Amino acid sequence: MNGSFDMVVRAGQVILPGRGQVACDIAVRDGRIAAILAPGEVCAAATEVNARGLVVLPGAIDVHLHLGHGKDIARPRVPEDSDRETAAAASGGITCFVPYLLATEPFEHVFDDVVAVTAAGARIDFGYHFIISTEDQLAGVPRYVQDYGAPSFKIFMNNRGGEGARLGLPDIDDGFLFRLCEAAAAHGGMVCPHPETIEIAWVLRDRARQADPDGTGGLATWNASRPPFVEGDAVQRAAYLAHTAGAPLYVVHTSSKEALMASLRHRRAGAAVFIETCPHYLTHDIGWAGGDVGKINPPLREAADRDALWRALLAGDIDTIGTDHVHREISSKSGGIWNASPGCPGLETLLPVLLSEGHHKRGMSLAQIAAVTATNPARAMGLGHIKGAIIPGLDADLTFIDPDSEWTVERSGVVSAAGYSIYEGWRFRGRVVHTYVRGRAVVLDGALEPTAVGSGRYVKRRLDHSV
Repeated sequence: MNGSFDMVVRAGQVILPGRGQVACDIAVRDGRIAAILAPGEVCAAATEVNARGLVVLPGAIDVHLHLGHGKDIARPRVPEDSDRETAAAASGGITCFVPYLLATEPFEHVFDDVVAVTAAGARIDFGYHFIISTEDQLAGVPRYVQDYGAPSFKIFMNNRGGEGARLGLPDIDDGFLFRLCEAAAAHGGMVCPHPETIEIAWVLRDRARQADPDGTGGLATWNASRPPFVEGDAVQRAAYLAHTAGAPLYVVHTSSKEALMASLRHRRAGAAVFIETCPHYLTHDIGWAGGDVGKINPPLREAADRDALWRALLAGDIDTIGTDHVHREISSKSGGIWNASPGCPGLETLLPVLLSEGHHKRGMSLAQIAAVTATNPARAMGLGHIKGAIIPGLDADLTFIDPDSEWTVERSGVVSAAGYSIYEGWRFRGRVVHTYVRGRAVVLDGALEPTAVGSGRYVKRRLDHSV
């Protein structure tokens, strides 16, 4: 092999696109994958990494999370915010993530500061989605796509009748959603709706409150206050509008069979619809003993919904897994189901859930796991030109796993500022051993590398769904 390399990964089993698990070596130069070598192929390298007994996956990409400061999930305020959550991400094998950025002013006013603060603490690479809520932000869509490399736009379909006040956001309507779809279609963007038909949810919430004013029904009561058809109705409306406008749609946090079927109907009708679900919808339901700690929006559903999501995931109908990570601490769950804050942390357990519950319990291949956690998110969100697969020319973002290592989740081991996990006490089979971002070690033998703080970079994205 001509030339020398910065690093060569030796003796591992590697997940390669279109080939599955292959015994090969990986050569890295200047932060990128330079070559895929035959096992033991002679070459010069500054560093050799022994991957014997391990499987090397493309670094996971989490394209659904909230990165904020304390209980505020709008944006990070100090470098320590991104330091802590990117540490959690890297511990779970995530090498790049794309949080949602929430603001009421035009993003031109805050973007540079947010990126600088994030980069100062980041251990992994990152992007941002913009949450579009105002006329000024809507007018900025062309610039956000072209200049900022941020082509994906979240919209809270439930922000009506003052519902958005909790997040400091104004009301919008379906006309605003349609105009966002038009702007996305015209300028190379994509729409990511939070799908709830809130007017129906209000009716059902009032009935549920009347039947259970103290919230003693816990997760079942929360599910009854915004049941699956409220989610499914909004998904079908958003998909129809996006298809009509010519915009791709990325359906976030699919939690129910109803929402899944709504997405699939429009996909089969020719709409460009990407479907995401989250680990907690694959593992938890309304019967979970953790009670109010499991308040999430959309709610945890019935066991039948969980089973339907697994079937769709194994069949290839679900494209991506995102954590919807929220790092508020557990004290935010106090006050009963009606007052508890929604959301849960999940960065550290994304891959362990899929390895244990998917690979070992349900026969999900490691290639499928690589697809839904890396290759598909990269393709959907405009990162495929630089990340998402172990291919020469792409970033050397590598996650080394021991697929058979057994371990128990304990609160004392949680890295995220949340300080807890909904998987506490769970026995997992499969764990992350090393994490490399652009050929740089961020986690080694399960321990964070302190020199990685501030090494993460903002990555501009561009959509190309033709590949």
